[in-house]
Amino acid sequence: MEFFERFAIPHPSLPIYIAMVSIGLTVIGILAGLTYFKKWGYLWREWLTTVDHKKIGIMYLLSALVMLFRGGVDAIMMRAQLAVPDNVLLDSQHYNEIFTTHGIVMILFMAMPFIMFFMNFVVPLQIGARDVAFPRLNALSFWLFFMGAMLFNISFVIGGSPDAGWTSYFPLAGNEFSKSVGTNYYMIAIQIAGIGTLMTGINFITTILKMRAPGMTLMKMPMFTWSSLIASAIIVFAFPVLTVALAMGTMDRLFGTNFFTLDNGGMDMLWANIFWVWGHPEVYILILPAFGIFSEIISTFARRNLYGYKSMVGSMVIISLLSFIVWAHHFFTMGQGALTNSIFSVTTMAIAVPTGVKIFNWILTLRKGKITVPTPMLYSLLFIPLFTLGGVTGVMLAMSAADYQYHNTMFLVAHFHNVIIPGVVYAMLAGFTYYWPKLFGFMLNERIGKWTAWLMSIGFILAFIPMYITGLDGQARRMYTYSESTGFGPLNMVSFGGAAIMGISFVLIVYNIYYSFRYASRDISSDPWNARTLEWATHTPVPEYNFAIIPEVKSEEAFWDAKKKGHVLFKGEYEKIHMPNNSGLPFILSCIFFVWGFSLVFSLWIPVIITTIGIFVCMTVRSFEKDHGRYISVKEIEETESELRGA
Repeated sequence: MEFFERFAIPHPSLPIYIAMVSIGLTVIGILAGLTYFKKWGYLWREWLTTVDHKKIGIMYLLSALVMLFRGGVDAIMMRAQLAVPDNVLLDSQHYNEIFTTHGIVMILFMAMPFIMFFMNFVVPLQIGARDVAFPRLNALSFWLFFMGAMLFNISFVIGGSPDAGWTSYFPLAGNEFSKSVGTNYYMIAIQIAGIGTLMTGINFITTILKMRAPGMTLMKMPMFTWSSLIASAIIVFAFPVLTVALAMGTMDRLFGTNFFTLDNGGMDMLWANIFWVWGHPEVYILILPAFGIFSEIISTFARRNLYGYKSMVGSMVIISLLSFIVWAHHFFTMGQGALTNSIFSVTTMAIAVPTGVKIFNWILTLRKGKITVPTPMLYSLLFIPLFTLGGVTGVMLAMSAADYQYHNTMFLVAHFHNVIIPGVVYAMLAGFTYYWPKLFGFMLNERIGKWTAWLMSIGFILAFIPMYITGLDGQARRMYTYSESTGFGPLNMVSFGGAAIMGISFVLIVYNIYYSFRYASRDISSDPWNARTLEWATHTPVPEYNFAIIPEVKSEEAFWDAKKKGHVLFKGEYEKIHMPNNSGLPFILSCIFFVWGFSLVFSLWIPVIITTIGIFVCMTVRSFEKDHGRYISVKEIEETESELRGA
């Protein structure tokens, strides 16, 4: 029994038991459904072994949506706990676990895969490519992310969730104060997912620089492709820092090293510095592609080209550079000294300038535009004032002297949600709605979509504006309860109501998908929005090879100019197309990584050794494998094109 006791939940409760049962029933239901409908072969051939960037993008999307609801439930539970004084809905330990997992799930396992969905599905189409540069590496990137996410999410039913906060500061995250395996899950699951993300960054830098259509110079690339290139560059520079930090933290916990301990030469502030050297650029890994999505949507529905193209590109480059020299504003109150605080205060304020440039670019794009406001545009228009409010409060926090008042209060919580939700979540939902017809061949319902956007915005304002007030009044973040005498109760109840309204809006998204799947017309064109970029120049559904003939680009908005100015995009005859073969090796390797990570969490050294050998065996097999892909014949292309034109 001693062996099995290590897998027990150290702080069980009714919600955790319910989660255990629901996970078990869900797994049984999926396995039974696949068996009953005889879909195991289809699942293996079409999804588990695919290297098609479009299908990999869809898998990122599905993962992100599941994690959105997982993190959303955590958020509702936290707001419910704080809705009234002296609440006993959650005990302190369960609140700490939910608080920790909410942050990680939303940032790394929801927002990141949502961005990766757009990059995977859209970028190759926007640059006129047939796939990414390294298709198998792309598949491995997804499956490592997915297995890292699954490893992290089983923690709360096997062994216990991490509970040291989403930043996992030492010494709280050390063995002395975090005795369960929860923080082991944190270190190892994020490590596995992070390796996959780093591979994605390398892949997309190569894809964008080397696989653009003829005539598409860097300064003719669509803005989303530019934002993806810059975000990928940040990934390549920032994620190795996280890899090193997690490796050091893992060694402290499992092998007794002293990188971040309070004795034997350790430095707890070393973790804080390394974490935020990665953590602040991570914000811009999310926000820059979101800016790219807004740029595409605003330009499309203003019916004019993006104002200040070069300044938009320049501002993103400047933001990416400044993102690496602002990390110390996270510890203005930790005794760095006036000079250091002043330097990082100035760099933090400076990042508001190129961000402000982009706001003016979008506003001036709208000026004199023939504006229509379908659901994607509604999200984009709501984003501008809400995000600007978050940016202004960021400048307030950048003042190091004033930060002594704001730091570690709900004011800070309100600020970063005020940036991330309008800046990233709205972009995701706008882009999700915008690209849905290209993904699935029918439109989402406009009326339900607009109800969702307005409800979300009302809920957002009610949920987070009160936090600015309670934060200024002294409500500290991370507190799981408070007394009635503090006076925080009424505003926290308003916040809970806002969170509940936001929850309803997310339920409406699910209902919209269901309703549109049943009732939406399938008789739509390949370009239902009258868009401007190349992803809309191909068929819906997009064929495996994307373009039968590679387009030739003559302007910044190649597809728009082909429609309005008569530019010829597709010249020449059909030729056979080289495509990569599917491979099960990325999925198998990621499964081995999952077992390796689980074994490492619980210090099961024999399985760790076996799976480590398995990882190297898979890498060796791939190194000696001779797979030159396959060709799609001209006849097959003609048949596919004829069928799609007929559809």
